[in-house]
Amino acid sequence: MTAQYMFALLAIAVGGACIAVQAPINARLGSFAGDPVVAAAISFIVGAVVLSVIVVLRGAVPSVGQMADAPWWAWVGGALGAVYVWAAVWSVGTLGVVTMVAALIFGQLAAALALDAIGAFGLQVRDISWTRIAAVALVAAGLVLSRL
Repeated sequence: MTAQYMFALLAIAVGGACIAVQAPINARLGSFAGDPVVAAAISFIVGAVVLSVIVVLRGAVPSVGQMADAPWWAWVGGALGAVYVWAAVWSVGTLGVVTMVAALIFGQLAAALALDAIGAFGLQVRDISWTRIAAVALVAAGLVLSRL
């Protein structure tokens, strides 16, 4: 494995840890706000401010023309993230962090199999193999085990 591959694995593992920590923090915020949608909105506002500052500091602000060339579906990511954040805030108190994350990962992997198989959004096509199906099945088993 290359150093770039290892760094990518480390980066996404840290991102995964952030997701696990983010859900109960946002749920607690929701208890003060009185509404999980408000907590999700606040989470996005804080995230947008942080990312905007980073973009400006890096001098990476794109032109309107560059952004106008993006396909319509490229604008949907924020809405999909909002669904995730709301679902996490709303469900973590009922499911607990382990089960919530296991269900999250199961959903991600099930969708990922389909996205890879069709090469969605310009990705390289990757075959659905029995080992990849087994990986998803093992996560599903972990999800079941997390509730026993």
